Amino acid sequence: MKAAYIEQTGPPENIKVGDLPRPEPGPGQVLVKVRAVALNPIDLYIRSGMVAFPLAFPYIIACDLAGTVEQVGPDCKRLKVGDRVWGSNQGLLGRQGVACEFAAVGEEWLYPTPALLPDDQASAMALVGITAHLGLFRFGRLKSGETAYVPGGSGGVGSMVVQMAKAAGARIATSAGSPERVELCKTLGADLALNYKTDDVPARLREFAPEGFDVWYETQREPNLEVSIPLLRKHGRMMLIAGRAAKPALPLGAFYPRNCALLGFAMFNATPDEQQVCAHDMLRWIEEGQLKPPLVGRTFPLAAAAQAEKFLEANTVGGAGSLSSKVVINVD
Repeated sequence: MKAAYIEQTGPPENIKVGDLPRPEPGPGQVLVKVRAVALNPIDLYIRSGMVAFPLAFPYIIACDLAGTVEQVGPDCKRLKVGDRVWGSNQGLLGRQGVACEFAAVGEEWLYPTPALLPDDQASAMALVGITAHLGLFRFGRLKSGETAYVPGGSGGVGSMVVQMAKAAGARIATSAGSPERVELCKTLGADLALNYKTDDVPARLREFAPEGFDVWYETQREPNLEVSIPLLRKHGRMMLIAGRAAKPALPLGAFYPRNCALLGFAMFNATPDEQQVCAHDMLRWIEEGQLKPPLVGRTFPLAAAAQAEKFLEANTVGGAGSLSSKVVINVD
């Protein structure tokens, strides 16, 4: 089968596309005919060696997929040949990735694809949707009637946070870097959408939530806690999902006297059962029309996997900050 893989960590140029043996599904696994693969910053960290996950070389890149069940291994209970599925958490913690024609995946990591949802959009919502859900509900404990804020509401995780918060009955504020992205946030349901380049964001947030925010979902790689912590409500919860190299100052005087909580998490630490809860809600909200997958901005063929990662790297961890949609590899 054709696959995009590396034989050692390093720059995007290390990615090769060639023939590797087609895997056989083991107990509890299914063989997925992969149709679409969405890329995420974690894929860049693994390929570059920035994150020291155990890798079996040749290592197939990428963790988000959508496709069709081609073969069912022993002891599978939920899935059957022909089922359309999507999922995440492959290529992590010793598992092989999914940028290939066929991937053997534990069925506990896979979920049914809605009939009207294309494979590229199904793959695009996988990691970002599960991450958004875990942060809001498992760790943030967001409830109906509470108030939340997420910077970058037009991005992958941010756009899902905005929609999920609204679906749960919360008030949600967000910010973005252009008038077009601000309008996108409004169409996603944001009660307040600010342009962080032209608006006085802290002042506007204080007007929106005079008593502070119950949940602050921090997505920035360089968070300013001296600005955000004072905007939390008493018993407020702040989630951190980015900023590996960041060393922000923590204003303790505005933090501990109000019983606030600061929680960091990575979605790949969540168990299959925990991620199933996320996927269940996501599918329900899609069917109810309350959740739309992130926009797919750029697509690449499998043969151009290195260019796809290079493009993502330049527009995310490279600092360009110009990407508000997903990068997807079409395997067909």
